[in-house]
Amino acid sequence: MRIRRVAALIAAFALTGCYHAVIQTGRPESTDVISIKWANGFIYGLVPPPVVETASRCANGVAKVETQHSFLNGLAGVITFGIYTPIQIDVTCASRATSSADPVIKVQPGRTAEQAVTEAVRLADERDTSVYIQF
Repeated sequence: MRIRRVAALIAAFALTGCYHAVIQTGRPESTDVISIKWANGFIYGLVPPPVVETASRCANGVAKVETQHSFLNGLAGVITFGIYTPIQIDVTCASRATSSADPVIKVQPGRTAEQAVTEAVRLADERDTSVYIQF
């Protein structure tokens, strides 16, 4: 009887964990955040939520994507026996990637992309900084 109580207690603590994942792209973060509190997933996450379309809102790309099961998301999963398993998704847009101090190489007509890349690599090595190529 005592072993069952201990096993039940361990199971109760093990099953209360929350899923949380953060993906960072290395780009600087802006204050613009796309937050979806109830992204609909099904069958224990085997059918994932739809893709979050960020292109129209995040002109400079994405800096961070964070997914997690909130308490209410987990409760919905438990109540539906895992058939409906929503998650919370927060996407942080990137701020402007280039600064005025970063060199930009413009590819002019008659110049190949290979020449521009070679010059960018040389300049990045000399200055120990990022170099942007604009086509």
